[in-house]
Amino acid sequence: MLINRFFATLLALLLGFSILPVQAQAATGAKYSSQYAPPPSYSNAELAGKDFSGQSLRVAEFSNANLNRANFANADLAGAVFSASTMTETNLHGADLTQAMLDQVKLSRVDLSDAVLVNTMMLRTVFDGVNITGTDFSDAILDRVQLRDLCKLASGVNPKTGVETRESLGCR
Repeated sequence: MLINRFFATLLALLLGFSILPVQAQAATGAKYSSQYAPPPSYSNAELAGKDFSGQSLRVAEFSNANLNRANFANADLAGAVFSASTMTETNLHGADLTQAMLDQVKLSRVDLSDAVLVNTMMLRTVFDGVNITGTDFSDAILDRVQLRDLCKLASGVNPKTGVETRESLGCR
């Protein structure tokens, strides 16, 4: 019940914010294309083995995409959406995933070392053989089972934020 209410609120906020650029355009009379460029969308795409390392892909959409063996090392993925995508042997080393959505994603043998996942939503994401050394999970949305399993692997300090991985997960 609480999770359903959370998702309904999140959806309402996303829909509400999505119309803001159109309203701003109508009020100013400016051309839509010069005021707002939509984020890149790779939804339902076959991106296995693609190299996105070091790129700025803020608020990009990767929903239901095949991202197996893709390289996102040191990429700026803040606010990106990866819902229901597949990630096997994907490189996210040093990536900034602040406020991203990685819900319902199976992370299998993924390198998340030194990544920043602050305020990232990761509900129903499966972590299988991941490297989280130096990863900052501060205020990430994870369930208790995920936290328990990640605490068994947690070590290191994130070089960008200076936060210990165990501390960011609230491990005891």
